Amino acid sequence: MDAQVGAWDSAGAERAIAVLKAVADPTRYRLLWALSRQEFPVGSLAEMAGAHVAAISQHLAKLRAAGLVVSRREGTRIYYRAAGPHVRGLLEEAALVASAPSGGEVTGAADEAVEAATAEQPIRAVRPVRARRPVTEQ
Repeated sequence: MDAQVGAWDSAGAERAIAVLKAVADPTRYRLLWALSRQEFPVGSLAEMAGAHVAAISQHLAKLRAAGLVVSRREGTRIYYRAAGPHVRGLLEEAALVASAPSGGEVTGAADEAVEAATAEQPIRAVRPVRARRPVTEQ
């Protein structure tokens, strides 16, 4: 990368952090990966993820707030797609960074890591683990 680093941009950093937080969820990462290839209605995304439409809609709202997806309405259906090719680039760069050796240099194996990290796999919803209530003695 030959981009020069300029003065610290606090507002830009906050926007970047919001994008990274939006992508940090496994379900949202997989949704973005699917949407970077083609447009899908919410119902199809929910079916792919094995999750309720309401849960997928919440994930999509966070992705839309971060500027990563756009939507369009056709009758009663809402279709989503990645906001642009930069979204796919973000996902690929994240996979490259994740595959870099601890020395920081990306090796020739990075391409294989990108393919492995982004291979066509069904989207899985990650369900939170609920804490159990303590047993009270009577």
